[in-house]
Amino acid sequence: MLIPHPLLGLRDAAEFTYLGDAALIERPDWQGEGADEAFHDYVYLRDNPAGAHRELWFHEHGDRSWLVVTRDTRTHEILKVELASDVAFRREAGA
Repeated sequence: MLIPHPLLGLRDAAEFTYLGDAALIERPDWQGEGADEAFHDYVYLRDNPAGAHRELWFHEHGDRSWLVVTRDTRTHEILKVELASDVAFRREAGA
């Protein structure tokens, strides 16, 4: 599988480490209401969709960037790739 890195172009998936659901970017507030339950869900509960899914990938054997890859889990087709830092900044900005 080839991953179109936003800065480096097409890269082999062997250069990356898959790290799971991109929802991990949205870490709960440890001081918020219901923090215990929120962290339980954050750590242990994952979606396992058939179809488009946002995933975290780490470019371990490259520039060591974090990517959010939207991939069809049925076909492995890459639908979108973004730098995780851009996704996190947009989230913080409320966009």
